[in-house]
Amino acid sequence: MTAEATRTMESPDPANADALVGDLVARARSGDKQAWDALVERYAPLIWSICRRHRLGHADADDVGQSVWLRLVSQLDRIREPAALPGWLATTTRRECVRVLSAAQGPHATAYAPDVECLPDERNGLAEQGLLAAERHAALREAFAQLPPGGQELISLLIADPPLPYADISARLGIPVGSIGPNRSRYLDKMRRHPAIAALMNA
Repeated sequence: MTAEATRTMESPDPANADALVGDLVARARSGDKQAWDALVERYAPLIWSICRRHRLGHADADDVGQSVWLRLVSQLDRIREPAALPGWLATTTRRECVRVLSAAQGPHATAYAPDVECLPDERNGLAEQGLLAAERHAALREAFAQLPPGGQELISLLIADPPLPYADISARLGIPVGSIGPNRSRYLDKMRRHPAIAALMNA
């Protein structure tokens, strides 16, 4: 592991971690190979964990990883906030996994390979928990964005804090109170069927 990656992974302060990652991104953008290697070492466990939950074999997981890193190379100039990098990587990895699974043919397309389980543990496992939250949020945002405007507005009102009475929601949206529950169920079902959410639920 590079000294860059060690310093980045061991920083307990999110602000310091963001600053370090921001520095690595800036240097990688200018062609610093050490900085790029540090980014790869830091976030490779996240990519592997997503591939594992999608039950990709080792070869497919390698292909997904290569595709994700290649995409990142072309997107480095667009990454302004270091905190957004894990979410971007998670979303891109998930989309690549779905693409691979959709294109795969045969019974072994989504089988586990034995060495997929041999992931870095404890320290990377702890870091993974926080990073995977970004994946779940990204999946929800993606599924939510596919709802029609009326559905987005209804769901937003239903999850408002503090909660709104159905009568208020009915008045705001101009729909009968009795239709709120069925519409809610329909839109949530639509979100659950979105590939991003389905992949998380099946993992």
